[in-house]
Amino acid sequence: MKSLIGTAVVLGFLRQGAAQLQSGIYTHYPDCVNGPELLTSNLVCDTSASPAARAAAIINAMNITEKLANLLDVANGTARLGLPPYEWWSEALHGVAGSPGVNFTAEGEYSYATSFPMPILFSAAFDDPMVQDIATVISTEARAYSNAARAGLDFFTPNINPFKDPRWGRGSETPGEDPTRIQGYVKSLLIGLEGTDDGAFNTSGSGNKKMIATCKHFAGYDLEDWDGYIRYGYDAFITTQDLAEYYLPPFQTCARDQNVGSIMCSYNAINGVPSCANSYLQETILRGHWGWTTDNNYITSDCNAISDTFANHNYTTSSAAAEGISLSNGCDNACIVANTFVTDVNGSYYGGYVTEAVITTALIRQYEALVIAGYFDPAASNPYRSIGWDQVNTPYAQALARTAASEGMTLLKNDGTLPYKFANGTDCTVALIGMWANGTSQMQGGYSGPAPYTHSPIYAAQQLGLDYIYATGPTNESTLTSNYSDAAMSAAEKADVILYFGGIDLTVESEAMDRYQIAWPESQLELISELSSLGKPTIVIQMGSMLDATPLLSNSNVSGLLWAGYPGQDGGPAAFDILTGAVAPAGRLPVTMYPAEYVNEVPMTNMSLRPGPGNPGRTYKWFDEPVLPFAYGMHYTDFQASFSHGSPSSNYGYRHGNGWGHGNGWGSVGAQGKYSIQSLLSGCTTAHPDLCPFPSVAISVHNAGAVTSDYSAVLFSNTTAGPAPFPLKSLASYTRLHNVAAGQTAYASLNMTLGVLARRDEDGNQVLYPGEYNLLLDVPT
Repeated sequence: MKSLIGTAVVLGFLRQGAAQLQSGIYTHYPDCVNGPELLTSNLVCDTSASPAARAAAIINAMNITEKLANLLDVANGTARLGLPPYEWWSEALHGVAGSPGVNFTAEGEYSYATSFPMPILFSAAFDDPMVQDIATVISTEARAYSNAARAGLDFFTPNINPFKDPRWGRGSETPGEDPTRIQGYVKSLLIGLEGTDDGAFNTSGSGNKKMIATCKHFAGYDLEDWDGYIRYGYDAFITTQDLAEYYLPPFQTCARDQNVGSIMCSYNAINGVPSCANSYLQETILRGHWGWTTDNNYITSDCNAISDTFANHNYTTSSAAAEGISLSNGCDNACIVANTFVTDVNGSYYGGYVTEAVITTALIRQYEALVIAGYFDPAASNPYRSIGWDQVNTPYAQALARTAASEGMTLLKNDGTLPYKFANGTDCTVALIGMWANGTSQMQGGYSGPAPYTHSPIYAAQQLGLDYIYATGPTNESTLTSNYSDAAMSAAEKADVILYFGGIDLTVESEAMDRYQIAWPESQLELISELSSLGKPTIVIQMGSMLDATPLLSNSNVSGLLWAGYPGQDGGPAAFDILTGAVAPAGRLPVTMYPAEYVNEVPMTNMSLRPGPGNPGRTYKWFDEPVLPFAYGMHYTDFQASFSHGSPSSNYGYRHGNGWGHGNGWGSVGAQGKYSIQSLLSGCTTAHPDLCPFPSVAISVHNAGAVTSDYSAVLFSNTTAGPAPFPLKSLASYTRLHNVAAGQTAYASLNMTLGVLARRDEDGNQVLYPGEYNLLLDVPT
C-alpha cells in the first residue's frame, strides 16, 4: 500500500442455522485444584502466567491423537490431562438461543432467557448505548448458563454482514445496510458482550472476558438459496474496492479496533477461493493487515463450511484436504452439523495435508480465548463465575426488551390519526386483524431460545382493557379467500378502529431461504384495501423485514403505517406503546425501502455496489429512487434540527425528494471551514489514521410540537473530491437524544472521524482526497 497519493492521505486498506441440536457436551470447568496432577502442575493453572503461555502449556502437553480430537466444535477434551469435553457452538444473537452448546430445561430454572428484538429492529433506534445495554444483559445471562454447565463460554454472535439486498433471508439478523452504522453498533455490542468496559477485564490481557463473541460471517456473505445458487457453494465475485469499502469495514472494527475473541469464516467463496481456506482474508487481511493477533484469536468455520470446501466448492479433492488447507490458511476450528458431512480431521494430518505445528497453533489460539474467559481459574477469582439464575430475565431485562422494541419501531405514515387514544370498555371497539395480531413465538425471529413469555398484540389489548374483535389474515397467498376476508370484514364492520398486523415472517424469509419478491403479498394488500374502504381509521403495523409499501403509502384510506420488525418477547405491548403514544416514535429505517420491481433489475449474485449494466445501484449510497430512504422516520411532534454555532458550518438549506414530503429534507452544510489534512493527522495520536477525529459537529434540536419525544440525529456527507463515480451521500455520524420535551431545545455533538469522510480507490486504499465536502443533517417537520 502507498502511504500518500498527491496531497491526499491514504488512511489504510483498507452460520449456519442453529437447529435445536443437543450434543450433550456443555461447559464443565477444569479443576485446577483437585484435578489430575498433569493438570494441576501444568502452567495453564498458574493465574500469574500470561494467557498465551498458559494455553501453550496445556496444548503442548497433548499428544497428536489428543490434539486431533479437539479440532472440531465438539471437542473431546483430554481425560488424561483433566481437560473436559467442550462444545464450541453456542448461540446468542438477541438472547441465549437454541444450539448444540446450550441446554434449556423443560421448565423452571434455565428453561428460558430474555428474548430481545431481532438486531435489525433495535439497530433502527440508532442508540448505541442501548445496544451495549442489551449486549450486557445477553452476556450476563450467557454466563449464568455457562456457570450452570448449560452453555459454552463462546457464542456465535454477532451477524454483521451488511444487508445490501432486500431479498436476503437473514437480513433481520443484521444491523442494516450501512457499514458505518454497523461499525458503531458492533463496537458497542462487543463491549457489552465481552465485558471489555468491566473492571474484571482490561486490555493488557489480564483479567477475564465475560464471554467470547464471534463476528460472522467473514466475508461477502448475503445469499442463501436463490435461482439455483446456494450459499454452500456460491462464489461471490467482489472487486477490491467494494470489498474494502463495504463488505469488510464491520469486521475491521471487530478485529482491529475491538480485538474480538473469534471470527467465523463463511460458506461462500470470494473470487474463486472458499472463505475458510482463504489465506488472503484470514492471514493477510485479518491477522496481518489488521493485526488481529493480540490474544492469538481464533477463527471458527461456519458449520459444515470446511466440508463444503470439498463437497460444494470442489476446491479440494477430499474432505481431508479441505480440512488441511483450511487449517494451513488460518481457520482454527471446524464446526460441523451432526449427522451430515464428515470433516476428516485425522485424514488431514495423517494424509500429509497439515503439519502438527499448524494444528498446535490452532488449538493454542482457541484455548487462549478460554484462558482469558477464566476457564481454568478458581471460581472465587472470577467475578463472572458468581452469576446465576437470579440474573436471568430480571425486571430490568424485561423492561429493556420492551424499550428496545419500541425505540426501533419506525413510523412511515401518519395522517394525524396516531397516536390513537383508545377508550376503554364499550366506548371504543378495536378490530385486531392479520397473521401477526395473535403472534407469539414468531415475534422472536430467528436464532431464538425459549422466551419467558411472548406477548402478542392481543395480549397488549387485553392488558389495556380494550374491547377488541380478532380475525386472522393471510400470509403469503397471492389470492385473498373468503375464509380470511369474511371474518376480517365482519370484525372491522363492528369496530371503531382497525389495526392490521401483517407483513412477512420466517415462513417467507429465513436462513437458507431468500425471497424472490419484496412486494406486500397480494392477498394482504387486497384485504387491507377492503378494510380501509370502510372509512374507519385503519392503521397497518408491518412486521418482518422490509416490503415495498407504496400501495399503503398512496392509499388515502390507510391512516398510518408502522414498521415493527421482529420485536421480541414483549412485541405486542411495545407496538401498543407507539400506537397509544405512551412512547413517541423516533426509529429510522436501517435499510432502503426499494420499489417492488427492483428485484427484476439486479440479480442477487451481482455483488457490486455501484450502478452499472444490470445494476441500478445498491443501498442509499448508490440508488436514488427508493420508496423511502435509509434513515427515514416520522415523529408525533415537530422537530427543528439545525447546525449550532461553532460547527464546521452554521448555515443549512433543503434538498427535497426520495419520498420526503414538503419541508422534509436534509440540511446541507457548505464548505465554510478549511482544514489541512496533514494538520489534522499531525495532531492525532491513534495508530490508525482513519480513526483520527474531525472537529465534531454541534447541532441543536428544538421540539416545536406538543409531545415529548426522542430524536435520532443522523449526519451524512458527500463530495465530488476524488475520482467519479461519487456516492450520493454517506453516513458520517449519528446519535439519539432522549426525552426532548415540548418546547425544549436539546443539543448534541456529532463526532466524526477522518475515515467517514475518506473514500476507497480501486485498489482498496482509503483516501482522504482534498476538496469540498458537504455535511447533510436531517431536518424533519
